[in-house]
Amino acid sequence: MGETTSRAAKSAEHDVVITGGGAAGLSAALVLGRARRRVAVVDGGQPRNALAEHMQGFLSRDGLPPSELLEIGCAEVAEYGVEFVDGQVVHIERGGNGFSVRLADGAVLSARRLVVATGLRDELPEIPGVAERWGRDLLHCPYCHGYEVRDRAIGVLGTGPAAVHQALLLRQWSDDVVLFPQALALTDDEREQLAACGVHLIEGQVKQLVVADDRLRGIELIEGHVAPRDVAFVFPRMLPRDALLTELGCEKDEKGWVVTDRTGCTSVPGVWAVGNVADPRALVITAAGMGAAAAFAINSDLLDEDVARAVDDHRGSEAESLTSVR
Repeated sequence: MGETTSRAAKSAEHDVVITGGGAAGLSAALVLGRARRRVAVVDGGQPRNALAEHMQGFLSRDGLPPSELLEIGCAEVAEYGVEFVDGQVVHIERGGNGFSVRLADGAVLSARRLVVATGLRDELPEIPGVAERWGRDLLHCPYCHGYEVRDRAIGVLGTGPAAVHQALLLRQWSDDVVLFPQALALTDDEREQLAACGVHLIEGQVKQLVVADDRLRGIELIEGHVAPRDVAFVFPRMLPRDALLTELGCEKDEKGWVVTDRTGCTSVPGVWAVGNVADPRALVITAAGMGAAAAFAINSDLLDEDVARAVDDHRGSEAESLTSVR
C-alpha cells in the first residue's frame, strides 16, 4: 500500500477514517484528500481479488492486475496528504462528536466520520481441488472472466440456485457449457430453459476437480466418470466482512446485508459502507464509484457541521464583544 505507518498519532483527530484500502476505500480517500480533509486509510493488505491475475471491465484499466491498480491508487491518494495505516481495525466506539477506532496493535484513531470498505469473503464448497484452483481456472464472475475463457469447455458447479442463471449466462461466451446440478432440484421450467439454450446437464455428485500439469482437466463424479473441462465456474456464498458495522448497530436487510442509501450512508449517523461489504455484486469499477459518492456526501455532511460550529463561535465572539463594550 505504499508508505504506511504502523501507529498513527493518537492525539490527531481525523475528519474521516476509512477501514479498507481497496478500490472503494481508496476512491473515497482520493476525493476527501482533494477536499483537504484529514483522512486515514487503515488496511491489512488482504484484498479479495488477490489471486486474480487481471481485472476487467474498468474503463482505462481493463486487464490491469488488481495489485497494480492499488499501487497506482495509493500513490495518487498519498499526493493529497492522506495517511496510510498498516493494520486491522478491531473495535469502534461512538463518543462525543465522533468515533474512536482501535487497531489490533493498540493504536487508537479518532474520527468525525467513518467509511467501512472491508469487502466480503467467499465461502467455497468443500470439493477437493476447489480451493487450490480458485481464481485461476475455477472462477465465479462471467463479466469478470467470461471473455478470457471464451469458446472453451466450461463446467458450472451446481452449489446453489444461482448456478442455473450462471450457466445460462455463460452461453454468451461459449457453445460448450455443462451444468453439474448435483443436489439442485431443478424445476421443469429450468430444465427446459437449459435445454433450449444448449446447456448440457451431467447428473451426479461431484467428487473432485481433476488437475494435471497445473491445469484443470476435468470434473470427476463420485461414480468415476470424468467430464473433460477447461475451466469451471462456481457461485460461492458471499459473506460480508461487516463485524464493525454489526458492532455499531447498523441496520441490515432480510438477507443480512447492511442497509445504505445511494451514497452508502448507513442507519448509524456518521457511518458509511461502500464496496462489497454493502453490495456483493459490485465490480471494482462499481466499488470505486461507491467510494466517490460516499466521499461527496461525507464532505457535505462535515461542511454542515463546520458551518454550524463556525456560526456558534461567531455568535459567541459577538456576544463577548458586546459585553466588553458595556
